[in-house]
Amino acid sequence: AAASITDLIDGYLARKYRQETELGKFLDPLADKALVLGAFITFLTMSAQVQIWMVLVIIGRDFLITSLRYLAIHKGRSLRTSVFGKIKTAFQMFCIVFIIFSFLIVSYRERGEINDIYARGVEAGVSIAEVATANFYAFYNGTSGHGLAFDLASFLPYYLMLATTIMTIISGLRYLITNYRLLLPPYTAGAEAHSSGEGSN
Repeated sequence: AAASITDLIDGYLARKYRQETELGKFLDPLADKALVLGAFITFLTMSAQVQIWMVLVIIGRDFLITSLRYLAIHKGRSLRTSVFGKIKTAFQMFCIVFIIFSFLIVSYRERGEINDIYARGVEAGVSIAEVATANFYAFYNGTSGHGLAFDLASFLPYYLMLATTIMTIISGLRYLITNYRLLLPPYTAGAEAHSSGEGSN
């Protein structure tokens, strides 16, 4: 949470006082990725609700954007960003903070019990999504037999991860559509300059 807040303040001050640099524009997203991916990969070992395909989608999207960023630098151009990308990052940070909070509001034994519920569901041939939905309905109908903290921790991390994964996919597609020209030849700044020079002659 502290890292996310200081990152927001840093970006705000850089824009306000026009202290943005190309190096900063390159390193800032990498720092965000390290923070986000480090948390999500850790969650894989702690919660059955965080599925590996979700984390792989997030990693894949970040790998794609980083590749586009390198390609833009190589071609001497800037990667076009969007407000949606910033919203996606903010939502990811919110997700991380909430999931950590969900670990804190229940005991270690209760967290293990929640994971066991998901493990038994998978063994019975039920999907993680179905287990989360069943936990939600048990909470909604007041039939879970557990307290509020346990109930919330038994389904909200899954739905938050699902939402952030969907947002990540949309953000990745938007980046591809907005910056598709980067994928077209020529692939070097020198080649572009040579090509434009030929066109002017």
